[in-house]
Amino acid sequence: MDEHTLTATRLSLHGVGESVIAGPQYRAHGTIRLAVTPGGFGGVKLPLRVDGTDLVWDGGRAPLTGTLGALAAAAGVELGTSGNYHDSPNLPADHELAVDAAAAAVIEDAFARGDAAMRAFAPSETPVLWPEHFDVGIAVDEVNYGVSPGDAGHPAPYAYVGPWDMTGRSGGFWNAPFGALRPLTELPDADAVAAFFAEGRAAAG
Repeated sequence: MDEHTLTATRLSLHGVGESVIAGPQYRAHGTIRLAVTPGGFGGVKLPLRVDGTDLVWDGGRAPLTGTLGALAAAAGVELGTSGNYHDSPNLPADHELAVDAAAAAVIEDAFARGDAAMRAFAPSETPVLWPEHFDVGIAVDEVNYGVSPGDAGHPAPYAYVGPWDMTGRSGGFWNAPFGALRPLTELPDADAVAAFFAEGRAAAG
């Protein structure tokens, strides 16, 4: 997958999740939480979701093309973030969406693989797709477990384990400043991701 195409698609999907789904949901229902859904992701309270390369709502569907503002208008919601955080793209209304179908499938598969792995690894926890960082994760015994579709430091999807306290953790399993990172190309299915999480739990003690 071309890195530029993947990055542009990820940014567009992030903008949709943050400003078209999470922000309006927060204003209506008081929560920014998103969830992995069949074919993509969506609100936990607001009936808006991404399915492949479309935005879907009750009685309607629109392709992820044009501007963010036009997409929000088509869905009948007010564009904008919740304002609860600052570490996010916060794309403007005139941002032109660039969603490649193949790249979207890679990202949405990463979310689905991570969600299934977390539910197997920690059945009592509910994975959350957080709109500010656009990753799906859980926290168990002060350790974060999750899957990211990529970021500036690692542009392709990866799984991670992040202890809240990294004191004394270096080398071996811990290969990232926040803990441990494993590219999803090395974790071909949900079972492999869950096994990585289990390895992280053992390493974290």
